[in-house]
Amino acid sequence: MARPAYEETVFRLAAWDFAWDIERSLEFALFRTYAVPSISGLLAKTGEFERRPRKRYDDTELILSEMVEHGIDSARGQAALDRMNAMHGAYRIANSDMLYVLSTFVFEPIRWLDRFGWRRLTEAERDDIFAYYRALGARMGIADLPESRAAFDAFNRAYEAEHFRFADSNARIAQATMDLMLGFYAPRVLWPLGRPVMRAMMDPPLLAAMGLKPAPGWLVALVHGGLGLRARALRVLPKRRRPHLLTRVRRPSYPGGYAIADLGTFPDRS
Repeated sequence: MARPAYEETVFRLAAWDFAWDIERSLEFALFRTYAVPSISGLLAKTGEFERRPRKRYDDTELILSEMVEHGIDSARGQAALDRMNAMHGAYRIANSDMLYVLSTFVFEPIRWLDRFGWRRLTEAERDDIFAYYRALGARMGIADLPESRAAFDAFNRAYEAEHFRFADSNARIAQATMDLMLGFYAPRVLWPLGRPVMRAMMDPPLLAAMGLKPAPGWLVALVHGGLGLRARALRVLPKRRRPHLLTRVRRPSYPGGYAIADLGTFPDRS
């Protein structure tokens, strides 16, 4: 069965055109949600993110990637969706929090690519990203999904203005997340050097909600300038010759491979 055009667009952007950028932007999208105390508080309560941050990261990325790569309505996509819905259903999560997290998956990649992409997204591509995640949100049972991309963008900005507040749980989850992300690129001894670089990618409301100090202005300029140089280089370099499929990346959480039924975090009923 052919996938909807918006699913083909999201797959092309994530696996071909902007594989590195979209993966990074979605990492920061999830990080951004931890600036909301009700969201970080739930993560801190389960303890999973601090005990096994890499597994939780892998589970989230794999569940979302199964749907992007195979289609939401494919057999694997449906299995991943069912697993995600079962996991969310095991906790009390406000609809507004679910809606906000969904909105970050739409707008953080768009905003990242506006700043650092080797080209800007077309309006049709932006609309397809919105259509994809709106369809996913409907299958997740999220209520009050906005009818337009502009309305969803307005919700995203208003929600952050109202709900970004400092909390100890924000700071705890932020620290665990930063350590996890730094571990992708550098040995632990270099993490103190990497933390200011990560802060250089964060805006003032996010920094304040996480209890983090702003990076020096010269470092912000250096990091953003470096990403700008990368974008210009990519415009003239050969394009990707094979798709980057996140479901095929080897992961320490699942050294022997994974089953969709094993993904996710559930309450301890023992």
